[in-house]
Amino acid sequence: MIWLLVLANAGYFAWTQGYLGALGLKPQVQSEPERLRSQIKPEGLRLLNAPRPAEAPSIATAPTAAPPSPPDPAPEATAASTVADAEVPAKPQTDNTPATSCWQAAIYSPAQADVLRTALQQLGLPDGAWRLNEVLSGGRWIVYMGRYNDEQMARKKTELRDIKIEFREVTVPALGHGLALGTFSSEASAEQALQDLSKKGVRTARVAVERPEGTNFVLRLPAATEAQRNAVSGLGAALAGKRLQPCE
Repeated sequence: MIWLLVLANAGYFAWTQGYLGALGLKPQVQSEPERLRSQIKPEGLRLLNAPRPAEAPSIATAPTAAPPSPPDPAPEATAASTVADAEVPAKPQTDNTPATSCWQAAIYSPAQADVLRTALQQLGLPDGAWRLNEVLSGGRWIVYMGRYNDEQMARKKTELRDIKIEFREVTVPALGHGLALGTFSSEASAEQALQDLSKKGVRTARVAVERPEGTNFVLRLPAATEAQRNAVSGLGAALAGKRLQPCE
């Protein structure tokens, strides 16, 4: 049985390969032209699952045109405008009001205030440009040495420096030019200071009134311009040796 199957297979193989063509035994060969001629109405064939072609739109809708935008300014024009704006200088403030400040000078006795008042009135300053304010002044006492001429003054200063005692030059109306070895707001304090100085070797000093108690005056310029201040400073002797100082 097996040999019969082997012989059958060998015969089939020889037939399919055309080895038996000499015996008139070979398979029929079909080429492409023969297949095409054997087709029946090939144009009638239709694929059932073939995709449908896309339908062309019946009416083409034209896109709505956007309104034309204005053209951008040229870079040169923009830069020129910016530079022009930057180069326009700010308008300066036109304020011609002169600066003012407060000044004062003190202290004036009633007699000195009368002289100063007359001199100020002659300057013709505006109303309110100056005033003499009354102040109630307490008395002032000093430990006084004098009266001295220039030579005596120089010698006495040297003596005081040697014993390390501080001093200042004063001019007391009733006593004249001399030296003050201390200034005190009461007579008792001045007497105590005199006793302390005598222990250091001071022999010719005494207590004197530099300024008596009473009403005195302070010159005040509440809002003076530079020109007004210079005019008052130039009054000379009427200021009684006092100088204008900024208000406290």
